[in-house]
Amino acid sequence: MHLKNVIWQALNTRQSHFAESSGSARRFMREVTSLCAFAEPNDDGYADLASLAGVNGTAAIFLDRPYAPRAAWEYIVGAPLLQMICDNGHGSPPLGSSAKMLELGDKDSPEMLELTALTKPGPFGPRTHELGYYAGIRDNGKLVAMAGERLKVPGFTEVSAVCTHPDHLGKGYAAALMTEVMRAIRDRGETPFLHVRADNARAIAIYERLGFRTAWEGHFAVLRSAASACRSRGS
Repeated sequence: MHLKNVIWQALNTRQSHFAESSGSARRFMREVTSLCAFAEPNDDGYADLASLAGVNGTAAIFLDRPYAPRAAWEYIVGAPLLQMICDNGHGSPPLGSSAKMLELGDKDSPEMLELTALTKPGPFGPRTHELGYYAGIRDNGKLVAMAGERLKVPGFTEVSAVCTHPDHLGKGYAAALMTEVMRAIRDRGETPFLHVRADNARAIAIYERLGFRTAWEGHFAVLRSAASACRSRGS
């Protein structure tokens, strides 16, 4: 089992209030995240996506196959992607007494943006934290690790933005924060899932220890639209 075309599902169900639409394409509001989707990766889908992205706008998409070059689109970056689902999680040991988890919110957004810019866990904007519950760890008042929720579809919520400042790796922060976010997801009767680059062996090892299994192997791509791509569907 995997969550097919999950960004599209999210923007048409539980997170439709964050959606901007054009024909067969959807995207999250720009200040929330750059994630986008279309019903099908065909000419109409890419044309509708271009109208959402705007001239020289960017779009981050998930695909079943590697991105194939298309006229009027510039490939910026991408990689093989794994979708992992946690049917029965194992959890992680509790943190030491010196580290405390805190819920993050609007006032923490500038620091969340700073941490994600440094660690690059995936697209993160000034309003990404509005997608769900976020937890973080501070050291001497500075945010050094966090994890939270992103995509939501019926019965499932994605664990996302799992990141730790390089000076604080190896302390178990990522696993502990993920365990807390997974607890919140399960308390709602939902199943946690996540996405990770297929070449991120360190992260995958952590996720497998927590009970995640690979359910889908795909690709992500970040694209930039050119002026000629921004046409109306069918023109």
